[in-house]
Amino acid sequence: MKLAAYQFSVCGDIQHNLSVIKNAVHEAAGKAVDLIVFPECALTGYPPRDIGKSENVDTNAVSEALKELQKTADTSNIHIMLGTIACSDSDYYNRAYLLSPGQPPKWYGKRALYGWDEENFRPGAECGVFDIAGMRIGVRICFEVRFPEYFRELYLRNTDLNVVLFYDVSDAADDTRYRMILGHLITRAVENVTPVLSVNAISPNQTAPTCFINASGKICSELEKDREEMLIYNFEKQAPTFGELGRRRYSNLLLHADGGKYA
Repeated sequence: MKLAAYQFSVCGDIQHNLSVIKNAVHEAAGKAVDLIVFPECALTGYPPRDIGKSENVDTNAVSEALKELQKTADTSNIHIMLGTIACSDSDYYNRAYLLSPGQPPKWYGKRALYGWDEENFRPGAECGVFDIAGMRIGVRICFEVRFPEYFRELYLRNTDLNVVLFYDVSDAADDTRYRMILGHLITRAVENVTPVLSVNAISPNQTAPTCFINASGKICSELEKDREEMLIYNFEKQAPTFGELGRRRYSNLLLHADGGKYA
């Protein structure tokens, strides 16, 4: 599976974000990419940085933009995963949408809501696992990377790849935060023996990486931060290494200890 992750400066203008996303999709399709991913709230912007609050988003514009991107997925034969604010029954959600050729949209709603998220969104109720081109792919959103439990759920569902959408930026450069979040991603990959693809917004200062990390924690590809760019990575399922087999063995033993208490 050929993967792409596109980092860019997300803003509160849906039409501008849509234009950037569509241009990136067309570029990726020209390079025979199977799946392209974009940051958290890539379509709408993130409250309150880009818009005052979730209720300020133009939900009709969001709906029309998603329809347009569905057509783009259909005609380009590419899977598109992106973040957006979504409204359902007067409640607002921070969602990752998957738009696949010839299929209805699917989504995952962020569940770990704190601070700005808690003020603007309701928690989602989806498991966040999608079947894409013969691969089982899990998705998590930003703050959820800090919690092993959210990724253990994906391990139990035998995902082949986990994707993390970020909108993690700061007003000043913060290399310590960037390295900490990169460390979280490496740990989530190692402890679940599952590769991780991440993507982030870039401005004003990017504090989480856009990168691909393999199941043993090696950073196979990482974009330069604070720069609009596309990461492309050819991902293939690999036979587990000796160390990966060991981690799976003891993970399974621990998860099913005490009659499945932790499963």
